[in-house]
Amino acid sequence: MTENESLAKVDNLFTQWDNWDSPGAAMAITQDGSIVYKRGYGSANLEYNIAITPATIFHVASVSKQFTAFAIVMLAEQGKLALDDDIHKHIPEVPDFGKTITIRHLIHHASGLRDQWQLLRMAGWRLDDVITREHILKMVRHQKELNFDPGEEYLYCNTGYTLLAEIVARVSGQSFREYTEANIFRPLGMTNTHFHDDHEMIVRNRAYSYAPQEDGGFRKSVLSFANVGATSLFTTVEDLAKWIQNFDEKGVGGDAVIQQMHQRGVLNNGKELDYAFGLAMGIYKGLKTVGHGGSDAGYRSNILWFPDQKFGVVVLSNLGSFNPGGLARQIADICLADQLVQEEPTEQTKADDQDQTEKESETISPEQLEEFAGDYYSDELGTVYTMTIQGGQLVAQHRRHEDAQLNATAVDQFEGKNWWFPQINFERDENQKVTGFMLTGGRVRNLRFDKRTH
Repeated sequence: MTENESLAKVDNLFTQWDNWDSPGAAMAITQDGSIVYKRGYGSANLEYNIAITPATIFHVASVSKQFTAFAIVMLAEQGKLALDDDIHKHIPEVPDFGKTITIRHLIHHASGLRDQWQLLRMAGWRLDDVITREHILKMVRHQKELNFDPGEEYLYCNTGYTLLAEIVARVSGQSFREYTEANIFRPLGMTNTHFHDDHEMIVRNRAYSYAPQEDGGFRKSVLSFANVGATSLFTTVEDLAKWIQNFDEKGVGGDAVIQQMHQRGVLNNGKELDYAFGLAMGIYKGLKTVGHGGSDAGYRSNILWFPDQKFGVVVLSNLGSFNPGGLARQIADICLADQLVQEEPTEQTKADDQDQTEKESETISPEQLEEFAGDYYSDELGTVYTMTIQGGQLVAQHRRHEDAQLNATAVDQFEGKNWWFPQINFERDENQKVTGFMLTGGRVRNLRFDKRTH
């Protein structure tokens, strides 16, 4: 296959979004330190028919984390902090949970801290609210317990990377945005890249965020974040290509920093993780890969490179239903076809794919349901949920959220379909009166709510 034929196949992958009436994507392919192909597809702004180009700026969500880790490693290399520092040395207002949480724990998602996004949602926030650094730090100060002891498990945690950005700011004496601009973006010539810490700031050439509607067409997917570290990097595919190139050339950071960035996390039991310093380390069809994805509002992003082949792909989109990771791998399939090994799914994978059964519901009488009715307060979140019975079903109500219908799955245990209210285990005293519940789901475990007495 000729190079032109390969690139035509790449373009064909984006055909359905390559029109004025659809949000789309920007894409860049790198080889041996240079961009060999770049293109934009679809619209950056549907209201004004502004086309996406390789110079269009996207919010790239969790792709941000590798830059946060890089800033930490640079400061460690300069002796201004140590990766095994207790985080209280730099952020003393984080609660003392009786266990040491280190900077390294934050980097590898092994701190045990509860995740900021799920906590905010549980507390009644909408994720299109203005959410600032100060809001998150205040929430962290009120956390009561950890999900698990530091170093015992891996559980992806955005809170850790918000704290890492705060450590960079306090150690350097600059805002996180200022530090990364001076020490990473400007030296690399990433002139269209910044950490977006002001939600009211005007950004020229920005792609706006969209989600598909069930009946066709699109709607705006609003994002008003003013917090950095875990997210909020604004950048282009062209600038991210320069970032990939630096992992080979090591012009910024040097050999020691680049090597550290690839170091995988290790749990207390000696298990090595696939997660390094804001980078997911993997194997794709027999070849080593490094990369990360991101997802906020309608933004979807993926950066993927094959270090041994010096080949990379960046795909950034402004459509919530877009799968940039899948597209990046398909591009690799085309461009590295003669080097990839075709893999068959394992029997275990096939079994996992088929295991989609839901838990059976437990039958509970109306009289039993009445035991759970009432107001429940979380001191950690400063919020109240009211349990009511509607149509013979327990319903959790919050003044800022739609009602969450709960299905009984066991004695005193219920599950909801809302991701911020997934599993509830009620607790009773010695007289069998309901005293509260523990809320668990995803990246938050056993968050206590106490039943109010009137």
